[in-house]
Amino acid sequence: MTDNDATSNRLLSPNQRSIVGAGLTVLAAVVLLGAVYGLFILLRSFVNTFSDVLLPVALAAILATLLRPLVLFFENRLKLSRVKSILLLFALVMLALFGILSYAAPLLFKQIIDLIDSGPKLVSSAVAFAGEKAPWLKEWINQQTGGESIEAIIKNFVTEHGSTVKNAVDHTLKTLGTAGGLLIGVFAKIAAYAVIPVYLFYLLDSQRDSWKDIDSQLSFINEKWRADILFLIKQFADILVSFFRGQILIGLILSVLFALGFGVIGLKFAILLGIMVGLGNIVPYLGTILGVTVVLPLAYFQPEGGWTLLGLCLGVFAVVQCVQDYVLTPKIMGDKTGMGPMLIIFSIFFWGTALGGILGMILAIPLTAFFLVFWRLAREKYLPKLLSAKEVPN
Repeated sequence: MTDNDATSNRLLSPNQRSIVGAGLTVLAAVVLLGAVYGLFILLRSFVNTFSDVLLPVALAAILATLLRPLVLFFENRLKLSRVKSILLLFALVMLALFGILSYAAPLLFKQIIDLIDSGPKLVSSAVAFAGEKAPWLKEWINQQTGGESIEAIIKNFVTEHGSTVKNAVDHTLKTLGTAGGLLIGVFAKIAAYAVIPVYLFYLLDSQRDSWKDIDSQLSFINEKWRADILFLIKQFADILVSFFRGQILIGLILSVLFALGFGVIGLKFAILLGIMVGLGNIVPYLGTILGVTVVLPLAYFQPEGGWTLLGLCLGVFAVVQCVQDYVLTPKIMGDKTGMGPMLIIFSIFFWGTALGGILGMILAIPLTAFFLVFWRLAREKYLPKLLSAKEVPN
């Protein structure tokens, strides 16, 4: 039988085989995307269901990676045992928390109360400003409120709902004694997070080689594949540690800089706003975005505020952002993630949606950086072999 006869006896022509192959490829891609989407749904459901179990362990692991250098410092310099070094660290942390709660917390709570009290006046000023610039908006607000002032409406709302909250709290306290299920739930919630120091102690006290343990547990996998899996796990751990250690330190420094800057220019609630903006930057750019949307209106509408104070606030944001971008981030973080600003912002919203909340936003940068490392490894090591194996010789 000649080649032409064999070709004519085939079920499909070459063009038809190409079309069928393309269709199967598209179908495989759709199935793969569906599987990935289903995996995200399962992961989000798993995280939400077991958040009270997973989050304390995750927090303890993050704290252990951040605090282990201090434990090793006490152990090497002070010649203390591992247990005594950990206890000394716990004592210093307790003293620091006591100092913060004794001196900073009362001032912070006072500013929170002052901000709540000033809320109606600030909103009333904002509405008056909007009415001057857009008279139609003022008329629409008057129609909706029946001519009652915004300040009076807000005061009535706070009074009404404040009493509702108080009554709800009183009712809850009265029924806690008989509602056994609720009482158990409350204690379970408290116990889940109160156990963090216990997890932290054992994680800091452990002197086992985690990488050898992981390698032994994966002994059933081919040695070459196992080496790549260990490489990816180590990369993810390094990114996670450096990211959280760097971002927490940067957030604390930014809190001080913003609080000082706002205080110097005369912005009310300077300490509260500085802490909010600084610690919010643990999630990159989130603190600055929220800070601009909150701080600038407060600067303009507070008493003795206006365009001058608003401009000074913008100056504080610009100066602190330059310090962060050109001094703090290069010195503390370096280029551990290899991600640009656009990719960082996209990953924050993507993982916040995928994992359903703030936990996804916090883990966005390490997760995205991990997948970038995974893609580089696959691109350089596996994809060339896969593509060369599929090449058909002439």
